[in-house]
Amino acid sequence: MSLLRLDKYISNTTGESRSRIKEILKAGRVKVNGETVKSGEIKIDESKDEVMLDSKPVVFERYRYFLLNKPAGCVSATKDKLSDTVLDILKNENTADLFPVGRLDKDSEGLLLITNDGMLSHELLSPTKHVEKVYRVVLDKELEEDDRLKIENCIDIGDDKPCLPAVVENLGNKEAEIKICEGRFHQVKRMFAAAGYQVLYLKRIAMGSLRLEDDLKCGEYRKISIDEIEKLRRRV
Repeated sequence: MSLLRLDKYISNTTGESRSRIKEILKAGRVKVNGETVKSGEIKIDESKDEVMLDSKPVVFERYRYFLLNKPAGCVSATKDKLSDTVLDILKNENTADLFPVGRLDKDSEGLLLITNDGMLSHELLSPTKHVEKVYRVVLDKELEEDDRLKIENCIDIGDDKPCLPAVVENLGNKEAEIKICEGRFHQVKRMFAAAGYQVLYLKRIAMGSLRLEDDLKCGEYRKISIDEIEKLRRRV
């Protein structure tokens, strides 16, 4: 049985501050199992207790999952003094405890998982799990076949050890897709740089079983279903 203090239950669900929740409770706007409750200290069993705020149900979600099509110009962080963060895009959601899983560079775009599920994040980012990530890039020149093979076959980017094998598809018109199962600092850009290419544009299009849909525009996001999360968990 999982028990939470009422004020924490409401805070986690609505994103309201504890001080604001104290005011809401004092005003008699909260009912638990049909009874008005003014103390935030009582314990709630999230599996069976019914909590109502202004006659509307407050449904607790222990973990929340969002798929964001990250735009360029914002940073993959929860706070930043100079730039907008990916959480600013989710300002209409309860962002308490949310964080991006991994990161995309400020000038990069594409798929970013945002959640408060620390265990899933750890599994997805663990080098031992080899979770595949797919990126589409635009290069400064056409990709030669010899260089494509170099990038695929454990290219050295100056770290302690070479990269793990990758899969690179030449799409033509200076575009390519690359599939990797690591997450080193600026890895994709450094892999192409080691072969003599500059990445002018980078977009992540897949991570594990999650894939960026064509109808999710840059800067938009959606909730991820429980079925999608279970499928993602099975991959790790």
